[in-house]
Amino acid sequence: MAEGFSIEEMEVGQTASMSKTVSEADIDAFAAVTGDCSPIHVSADYAANSMFKQKIAHGMLSAGFISATIGTQLPGPGSVYLKQTLTFKGPVMIGDTVKTTATITSIKEKRKMLTIETICTVDGKPVVVGEAWVMKP
Repeated sequence: MAEGFSIEEMEVGQTASMSKTVSEADIDAFAAVTGDCSPIHVSADYAANSMFKQKIAHGMLSAGFISATIGTQLPGPGSVYLKQTLTFKGPVMIGDTVKTTATITSIKEKRKMLTIETICTVDGKPVVVGEAWVMKP
């Protein structure tokens, strides 16, 4: 299994991105796995009468895309995810493509710790922003 980047191979400003188009099946699977069956996510009838007028993806589904980017791209396999802040800025709808970008903002080489800016966007507009703390043993 690949080990991703070593702490010495990374630098402030380094970035990685992934994109995923959210399907209704993704939302239903997330609801089934987590037990979050809030009707705004799983009931088209309920959601039609909401401010969104349709089912929306769970915010934590988008946060999961951040985890995937950190765990597979930057810093990659072997990373230990320690902390994440999240601010939800907008909804993700069925059919939206979420682009997740992780950018290293600081490196503490002796402690093998990274601070990473995390942003999920749809059509260039932020839907989830935050900051992650990651160890790269």
